[in-house]
Formats: sequence, structure tokens, C-alpha cells
Amino acid sequence: MVLLHPSNDLATATWIDLVSPTPDEISEVERVTGLDVPRAQEVREIESSSRLAFANGVYRLSAPVLTSGEDGSPVLTSVGFVLDAHRLVTARFAAIGSFDEAHAMCRAQRSATGEDAFLHVVEVVVDKSADALEHAGADCDALSRGIFGDHVTRSSELRTVLRQIGGVAHHSSQVRDSLLAIGRIAAFVTGGLVGAPPVNTERMRAIHADVVSLTEYESHLSAKLQFLLDATLGFINIEQNEIVKTLTVASVVGVPPVLVAGIYGMNFRVMPELGWAWGYPFALALIVVTSLLPLIWFKRRGWM
Repeated sequence: MVLLHPSNDLATATWIDLVSPTPDEISEVERVTGLDVPRAQEVREIESSSRLAFANGVYRLSAPVLTSGEDGSPVLTSVGFVLDAHRLVTARFAAIGSFDEAHAMCRAQRSATGEDAFLHVVEVVVDKSADALEHAGADCDALSRGIFGDHVTRSSELRTVLRQIGGVAHHSSQVRDSLLAIGRIAAFVTGGLVGAPPVNTERMRAIHADVVSLTEYESHLSAKLQFLLDATLGFINIEQNEIVKTLTVASVVGVPPVLVAGIYGMNFRVMPELGWAWGYPFALALIVVTSLLPLIWFKRRGWM
């Protein structure tokens, strides 16, 4: 539990940040503040009515926020916000770097209110999402250069590229989920509800505008990733077609010599060439000629 401003006293703190709270901590916060602390199951629900609620002068909001998993990969974790006219209570169930930055901002602002804390959190989350999209865009550009360069030719390399495209697409999709939730919160909070806690409308509208622009950029990024995916699959199909063509040419070239060898391998008693001194060299020469003729034909048609 992290308590911020104006003191470390639970009754006077303007931001109470609960990190994986125990039942005792939840009960204590609810007893002192009179606010209902959201549970883990509540903040994970995806219905708008569950994520956006206002009653008795209190906002109850939730949104997925990007954080780093145990292996360093980006993951989404849900966060619950309870905001009234005096304080902000947040309930989260994982460590989130955005909240640590918001803590530092609030400590630097000596008279930070619950409204200030809420705005700091949302602004930092949007900034982190923008950084994540910029990183995804750079990865997308690198993939584009690699796919259309001369050094990615083998199927094993193309399969690696497919996995990389999937990773970037998954990451950008997670960022989009977080941004959409923040955008809904911004629109809901600026809706002018009667008796709602004061929230800086100008800053919230700026946040909403940033979310809209970032969402549009993510849509552009998703379209580019789809193009790269189609191009990679096209290169894989071309390579597979080349392999099939090579096998087809090899099989066709081998048919005439096998036919000649089969004919002269028959054990009939009367065969004119059996008594001919040049019969064996003739059969070998015929096998070579029947092998070369299909190759020459394929070469002239540009199939080789």
C-alpha cells in the first residue's frame, strides 16, 4: 500500500495506491475512506457498465494498462480507480512502471490532490503507450527492410520473420486495448455528470485527443503489419513453388531414360540389339540423349 499527500496517514492521504492488496488492507481502506475498493475480478470485467460507473459523487473506473511480465515481455494488467472529491484509490495486482512515475510526480507536487494523482496516472499511461507504439513502429520498419532485402531467402528465415511480425502485432494490439479503455474513461469523466468530482476538463480533452491520434497510428501500423504478413507468406509460397518446380523437372527428366532402360532390360529371347556389338553403347547413348532433350526443352521455355 502506497500513501501519498499530504501525509502518510490513511485518513488524510489524497492517493491510496493498493498493490496486490490483502483482504485486511482492503477492509481497512474501506473502513477509513468509506469507499468500495475494487477486487481483482471486478477490474478484469470488460463490459462498459463494469468499467465505467458513477454513483453518489464517486467515479468507479477500470482499464487494462501495459506492464512488463516476468520475462520482460509486455503484458496487460487491469487497474481499478475510485475517485471522489477528496482522494483517489487505485487497486492493481502487478507492478506497473507508469504508477511509479506518477508517484514521483505527485511527490514533486507538494499539494497534489486526488484529481492531480488521477490525471498524472492517465497521462503517464498514455505517454508509455505512445513510446510502445513508437518502438513497434521501429520494429515494423526493420522487418520491412529485412523482408524486401536480399538476405532473407530461406524458409527458416521467413518463419522467423513470421514470428517477429506476430510479436509486434500482438504488442500493438495490447497497446490499442489500453488506449481504447483510457479514451472511454476520458470521454466518461468529461461527460458533465451532476455531482461528479472535479476533474480538469482541458487536460482530459487533451488526453482524449492523444488517444485518438495514437489509435489512428496503431490502425496504420496494423495495416502495415498485415501487408508484411501477406508479403512474407507470398515469398514462402514462391519458394515452395520453386521447390515443386525443381522436383517436377527432375521427375520428368528421369522418365525417358527409365523407359529406355526398362525396354532394354526386358528378358525376351528375340531382341535385335542383343546380338549387336554396339547394342550396349547405343543403349547408354540413348539414355543420355533422352535425359538431355527434356532439360534443353525446359531451359528454352525458361522453367529452369
